[in-house]
Amino acid sequence: KLEDCEQKDAQALFVLQQAVGETIARRIMDVDTAKKAWDILEEEFEGNEQVRSVKLHYLRREFETIKMKESETIEEYYGRIKEIINKMKLYGKEIKEKRVVEKYDSIVASIETSSDPSSLSVNKLIGLLKAHKARLNSCVDTNSNENAFQSKLKLQSRNKEDGGKKNAGKYSRNKDSRNFSGNKKDKYPLCGICNKPGHAEKDCWHRANFVEEHNQEQRLFYANQEFCDNGDGSWYLDSGCSNHMAKDQNIFKDIDNSVKVKVRLGNGTMVESQGKGTVVVETKKGTRLIKDVLLVPNLKENLLSIGQMMENGYSLHFERDICKIYDSKRVEIGQVKMEKRNRIFPLSFNRGTNIAMNVEVDDSWLWHRRFGHFNIHALKLLHQKGMMRDLPSLKENNEACEGCLLGKQHRSSFSTSKAWRAKDLLELIHTNVCGPMRTPSHTNNRYFILFIYDFSRMTWVYFLKTKSEVFGIFKKFKALVEKQSGKQIKVLRSDRGKEYTSCEFDKFCEDEGIERQLTVAYTPQQNGVLERKNRIVMEMERSMLKEKGLPNIFWAEAVYTVVYLLNRFPTNAFRENTPIESCSGNKPATKHLRVFGSICYIHVPDEKRHKLEDKTVRGIFLGYSSQSKGYRVYNLQTKKLTISRDIEVDENATWNWEEKRIEKKTIYMPINQPTTSSLEDNNQDIVISPESPRIVPQQEESSPESTPRRVRSLVDIYETCNLAILEPGSFEEAANQEVWVKAMEEEIKMIEKNNTWELVDFPHGKDIIGVKWVYKTKLNPDGTIQKHKARLVAKGYSQKPGVDYNETFAPVARLDTIRTLIALAAHKGWNIYQLDVKSAFLNGVLEEEIYVEQPPGFVMKGHEGKVLRLKKALYGLKQAPRAWYSKIDQYFTDGFRRSKSEPTLYIKTQGQHTLLLSLYVDDLIYTGTNTNMMMEFKEDMMKTFEMTDLGLMSYFLGIEVSQRNDGIFISQKKYTEALLKKFNMYGCKPVRTLLVTNEKLQKVDGAPEADASRYKSLVGSLLYLIATRPDIMYATSLLSRFMQKPNQIHYGTGKRILRYLQGTREFGIWYKNMTKSRMIGYTDNDWARSIDDMKSTSGYAFSLGSGFFSWVSKKQATVA
Repeated sequence: KLEDCEQKDAQALFVLQQAVGETIARRIMDVDTAKKAWDILEEEFEGNEQVRSVKLHYLRREFETIKMKESETIEEYYGRIKEIINKMKLYGKEIKEKRVVEKYDSIVASIETSSDPSSLSVNKLIGLLKAHKARLNSCVDTNSNENAFQSKLKLQSRNKEDGGKKNAGKYSRNKDSRNFSGNKKDKYPLCGICNKPGHAEKDCWHRANFVEEHNQEQRLFYANQEFCDNGDGSWYLDSGCSNHMAKDQNIFKDIDNSVKVKVRLGNGTMVESQGKGTVVVETKKGTRLIKDVLLVPNLKENLLSIGQMMENGYSLHFERDICKIYDSKRVEIGQVKMEKRNRIFPLSFNRGTNIAMNVEVDDSWLWHRRFGHFNIHALKLLHQKGMMRDLPSLKENNEACEGCLLGKQHRSSFSTSKAWRAKDLLELIHTNVCGPMRTPSHTNNRYFILFIYDFSRMTWVYFLKTKSEVFGIFKKFKALVEKQSGKQIKVLRSDRGKEYTSCEFDKFCEDEGIERQLTVAYTPQQNGVLERKNRIVMEMERSMLKEKGLPNIFWAEAVYTVVYLLNRFPTNAFRENTPIESCSGNKPATKHLRVFGSICYIHVPDEKRHKLEDKTVRGIFLGYSSQSKGYRVYNLQTKKLTISRDIEVDENATWNWEEKRIEKKTIYMPINQPTTSSLEDNNQDIVISPESPRIVPQQEESSPESTPRRVRSLVDIYETCNLAILEPGSFEEAANQEVWVKAMEEEIKMIEKNNTWELVDFPHGKDIIGVKWVYKTKLNPDGTIQKHKARLVAKGYSQKPGVDYNETFAPVARLDTIRTLIALAAHKGWNIYQLDVKSAFLNGVLEEEIYVEQPPGFVMKGHEGKVLRLKKALYGLKQAPRAWYSKIDQYFTDGFRRSKSEPTLYIKTQGQHTLLLSLYVDDLIYTGTNTNMMMEFKEDMMKTFEMTDLGLMSYFLGIEVSQRNDGIFISQKKYTEALLKKFNMYGCKPVRTLLVTNEKLQKVDGAPEADASRYKSLVGSLLYLIATRPDIMYATSLLSRFMQKPNQIHYGTGKRILRYLQGTREFGIWYKNMTKSRMIGYTDNDWARSIDDMKSTSGYAFSLGSGFFSWVSKKQATVA
């Protein structure tokens, strides 16, 4: 019987999985019973009791307030009613047929007075309505049939309330009669406007004075009469409200007080509106208008009619306790959270809630985006001074621009003073290199170099792969500008970077008669023109990428476009003309400008397509060509950059790189506020504007009931990584950036707090070890910046064995151990927590006598000749890892038991409770049976060492860890995507298998060789990915055998593995929370598959519960 039940359950589970779509099927693919699958589906689509109650509440209100539309047939009207009834039945509320009929008792009674409403069925009711409509159709002109029917129904309701005062005008209800009482020769019923027979409503002579609402009742059903009058301008969404209604006349922009409409409240009382007009509200996005709002002073709160919003083309979607509002293009424009106390949906405009309403936006914002998020005030001056052709008049608007918020923010400026300025084009040239960028460009460049005319601020940009290319680029630039201008470069101003101070560069300038001006070390302010231009370029570039959600790989295209636009802006240095006009004598045009990153449609020439193929292909607009009269576009079909003249640009469209589809975005105007600068320069390049834009994010109130953020897509995660946050390669570079200066100061404070060294006189006869700074930007699991870390590292490579160090070995946790701990915690239902030891190696006590030099930037004044004697270890010392492990091991062994097979695994028992922890250098994870026991351990650790509490384990050694009540999932999705991008395989066509069937890799003499360095990088990256992907273990093991001399076949196999990873990026290991589990081992070999030496490959994999925790694939040592 048990087997039968299990078989039926399996069949039911199979039916459920097959009955739903692919996306939903993934959510129930891992469950083992039909009951669990059904529970997941029920919770997601039907919701919990609270959600069902809210949905049922709105369905009930919709049923009570439903009205027949003028263009609707009786069958369609009844279909809508039936749909609501069926939905209510799904949520546990059954509407009986009698209740449906009772709702229309008054109408039925007025149609057929002889019928008993209590005995009417729904079908009979529909029949009576149809019969009545047929009678009206026979009497009323066909062009106004539907209006006459609606008017008559409203008339009957009104006459009934009037107590039959106008019975003389009613037509006969006798079954034998088909004529109207009164003037029987007249074919028309009573007029719905003047209540007199003889004409139709459309011909009534009273129509001109007839108010549109003609005294019909508009019913407002209050969900809760206990609303408190907050007086804060709050509005509430109401599905039972027939019109937008406001209580305060002061918020109306204009109002027609002649409109008087009776409004019935939910408690039955009748009130009269005092007018109808347009309301002005203040939102976070600026001033907005809500049209056709009734003024009802008796209301306690302002109400937004859901029905009226839907008539205007908006749609609302209720999901749990959130109401999402979409415009007519299905773009989400706002979310409203339900108040649990009253089950209402309040909107507070002064908090910036964006709702459905009619908004008029001028072109100022569009031109702001076309000009790379440039200050609108400056653009306005360009129009006023006539510096550009075709630029329209623009308006300033105090609204925030999201692109500027993400891309622009900086420190207050230093004081400025006037200085000498060039009098001719090539009299003084400013230059500097910016980079390296974290992400290489589409053509694998990591740097860009700027050349700026001091006279006109004309700017030139070139892109480089390495700094060694600077000298060659300068020679190209010199030849170009001197040929174009007929003048010669006189002075070149730059910093003291090695790329500018090489012997080759110095000799060339000396031979060409070019004077050199080099800034003093650590004083970038002396080249403020260039430094400020760098900052402006990076701010505009970030804003352009952020607004359109472009991947960082397009940073070079954005930088080029920014420079193109900046050459068309005047500056304080040259107010009367733009840089390009000062050089060419022509005013720049604006008609061709478009918003960077927009969707565009590229015309395909007739010669390159068949007659039935599309005439355009989609692309991304990436700026302007300097060599052709065309645009630079990225073809989404071929994945290549091209130049095209014939394109159409949709400036409000954005490409969703994750979901491969077009999105429409709502755009807002940027705010104009004072700018500030991080440079102290006596010749700053400030754009013509009394105050350039500085964007300050608005502070939003946070509360437990704030709207939850959506899960970000992959592109959002990668774009969060600030493109301009660069890791300096030397102390000289870091000293110019405040974030790295602070990071170095924190490191020195930590070292001194640990009493790591002491200042002593130079010891004669002793070796002094040098030190250097290493800089690293630490990221969160979602790609956002966690912190900037500066590490002082000793140059351990100069240490002598036996003199400066003896033992160096220190164990680290194996990944098998980490996965075993995760599998065990998932099986037992334990949480895993993580701690990070700050500057761990600084805690290790040294046994040797070690001296180091004072760190750069922190040499004590008056003691320049002294050195530092180390008491504790520094990073970089040969013995530092062992010193740290000895320290922490000594601490753990007092109360813990160290594993015999794993020296970094420690176990502590107290009665029936157990605590397990594993150490990987300075990262520590722990779990156990008792929460109090784990809390005590954490508090003791944080008292003894400087620690960072990372909470639940979520990101460890590049492994993403997701802990849930039903288990733990580990993966390396982020790393996989970075790997695919590294080898230009992101977005490639995926394959389902790792290796081609029956393909055997071997060494082949004379075969085309692959790039050995790139091949080794690929195999090494795949070996790291095996941490959570045992499925690629065997294939990667095969590739690792050809590291010495790989050929194109081997590299092609590696790329096939990348194609497999493209389709399985989200794969990982799922450790379930199971009541019963056992360890199972699997092993196999391929028997002499290695053609080169006829050896076999053996492998094993062990699982605990639902997931594997240990696996190996290795070639045997002996011949098969």
